[in-house]
Amino acid sequence: MYPHERSLVENMAGRPFAIIGVNSDKDLDKLHGRLKEEEITWRSFWCGEDGTGGAIPSLWNVSGWPTVYFIDHKGIIREKSVGSPDDLDGLVERLVSEAEGKASL
Repeated sequence: MYPHERSLVENMAGRPFAIIGVNSDKDLDKLHGRLKEEEITWRSFWCGEDGTGGAIPSLWNVSGWPTVYFIDHKGIIREKSVGSPDDLDGLVERLVSEAEGKASL
């Protein structure tokens, strides 16, 4: 998914859009190298040494990786996808357009 996420960040530049990542790697030092290697430029949180059993996945009911939450400009979870979302670009465009006032709920 990383190449697609990078293109979303680039295509949505200047629009009300953000990606926030959560990483379950248990080794923080390796994670830093991987973030650099994968050219991940968006904010990414670490689950801690418990990895997939850490606080973030537990609190957000993550049952598989990747899990993608689509949160609108009001902070409401609008969609959740476990695995690669079917229409990632369409969902993102719809929510960003709503935030820009171009579409109604």
